[in-house]
Amino acid sequence: MDPKALETIEVELALLVRRITSITASKKIGSLERSAYLLLHQIASHGSAGVKALSDEFRLDISTVSRQAAALEQKGYVERIPDPQDGRAYSLQITKLGAKELIENREARIARIEALVKDWTDEEREQFGSLMKKFNRTFI
Repeated sequence: MDPKALETIEVELALLVRRITSITASKKIGSLERSAYLLLHQIASHGSAGVKALSDEFRLDISTVSRQAAALEQKGYVERIPDPQDGRAYSLQITKLGAKELIENREARIARIEALVKDWTDEEREQFGSLMKKFNRTFI
């Protein structure tokens, strides 16, 4: 492996995390926090899911996801669906209000990204998206 390429990736990732943290702290994009956005996106994309499955997906403690899910439920963005085989277990399903919030936030996020990469070619945007997806899948 080329040490210079690895060093470039390391520094650029550190800068990306810093800039994203700075943007989300000062210029919130949409009305959903990142954790709420990701949970709603996961449920909307893959169907209803239990807290354990969501915690496994995001590699978070069950208590963390439980707390985040409770906040989404309180706002009416998700609802609990009882498990027919286990009366104690439930899955979370996105509501119409949750889907509406997700769509509005996704559009705001996409508009922000579009502004950032407006001078890139379509090929560069596709390549960047593919490489980001590939990189994120290495954590699985």
